[in-house]
Amino acid sequence: MSEIPAAPVIVADEPGTFPHGVLAERHPAILRQIAEALPYGPGQRRALDALLANCTEGTITPLPADAHDRDRWAAWGMDAHAGRSWYDVPWLWSESWFYRQLLHAVGYFAPGPWQGIDPFRPAKLAELDAPATDEELAALDDLEGRPEDERARALLHGSLWGNRADLGFRLSAEGAEETTAVPALVADDSELLWALLDGSPAGTLCLVADNAGRELVPDLLLIAHLLAHGRVARAVLHVKPHPYYVSDATTADVLDAVHRLTGAKGAARVYGQGLRAALTDGRLVLRAHPFSCAPLPYSDMPDDLRADFAAATVTVLKGDLNYRRLVGDRYWPPTTSFAGVTAYFPGPVAALRTLKSDVITGLEPGTEAALVAEEGQRWRTGGTHALVQVRT
Repeated sequence: MSEIPAAPVIVADEPGTFPHGVLAERHPAILRQIAEALPYGPGQRRALDALLANCTEGTITPLPADAHDRDRWAAWGMDAHAGRSWYDVPWLWSESWFYRQLLHAVGYFAPGPWQGIDPFRPAKLAELDAPATDEELAALDDLEGRPEDERARALLHGSLWGNRADLGFRLSAEGAEETTAVPALVADDSELLWALLDGSPAGTLCLVADNAGRELVPDLLLIAHLLAHGRVARAVLHVKPHPYYVSDATTADVLDAVHRLTGAKGAARVYGQGLRAALTDGRLVLRAHPFSCAPLPYSDMPDDLRADFAAATVTVLKGDLNYRRLVGDRYWPPTTSFAGVTAYFPGPVAALRTLKSDVITGLEPGTEAALVAEEGQRWRTGGTHALVQVRT
C-alpha cells in the first residue's frame, strides 16, 4: 500500500453523507429494534438509552477499568479517541465502537443471566426460518442435473449476492454482462479465482464470513461443494468471536445454518450433512479471532492471523465490511489498483462483495464513467452492484 498515495480516511462528520446517516439514523434505529426484540430489564434499558444519547450527541468514553478487553481496545485506539465526537473519528472505528458499547449496555460480557445472549439472535433466526429461505434452498434441486462447473459457478454467485441471490442459475442472461453499459458486476475476476481453486493437489480455502442467516447459507453451500468435489482439501471459516454489525456471523450462527440445512429436504439436506461431516472430521475448521471485530484495516492484522492467511491457497473475504478493512476505509479513486492496495496481504486474496458503502478500488475507467453517468454516486451504496476481485 505504501507505493500508492494515501486517500482520505472516511469519517462521518459531513451531514448528508452515507457515513453520517449510519451514525445519526441507522444506529439509533438499531437501538430501538434491540429494545423491542428482547425483554431487557430496567438497567439494560437505561444503558441503551444512555448509549443512544452518547452515540448521537456525546463523545467517546473509554471502557470501564474492569472490562475484559479494555487493554485490547486501548491498543486499538480507544484512549487516543477518548473525548472526541463519534463523528470526528474514523468511521470504521466509530461503527465498531458502537457495537462494542451496545454489547456492554445489554450485559453480554458481564457475569449474569444475560451473559452471552446475542441481542441480534431473534432477527437472525427469523430470517433463517423465513419462507423465502425454503424457496432458495428448493432451487438447489434444479442444479443437481447440471455439470459440476456450472453448479460451482452458480453457488459462487449465490455467495456473492447473499440473500439477493437466485441460487438456481446465473444472475443474467448469457453475454448480458459484456453488453450492458452499467453491469451488475462492476469487476469480475472469477476466472482468476477458479484458477486458484483448481490447483493440484487441492489446497486450503480461507473464507472470512460476513453476515449470518440467508447470507451465510450460500457461503456454506459453496464450501460444501468445493470440499465434496475436491476443489479444496480443507476450508477454514473465519467468523466473529461475538455479535457484531447486527448480523455478522458467529459460531452459533454457523451451527444454526448447518442445522437449517440438515433439516431441509433434497439437495439442501445433502449439503448440510456434508458440512456436518466436514466439521466433525476437520476438513472444515472454524476460527473466531479477536481481530475479526477490530476497528482497524487488515493491514494491521497480528502475526498469528497473518500466518493463518499465509497458509491458505486463497483467502476469500466476503461482504462490504471486510472489503473496507481489506483495502482501507478511504475515499480511494475508483480506478486505484486493487492489487496495489492489497499488496500487503500474506497470500492470494479475493473479495466477494455487494456494494453498500463508498469504498471502491480496481474499476476500469470506462466502468466508472458508465456508472456515474447512469446513477450518479448511488451505485456505491445501494447494494445493486457487486464485484469479484482477486490478487494472486
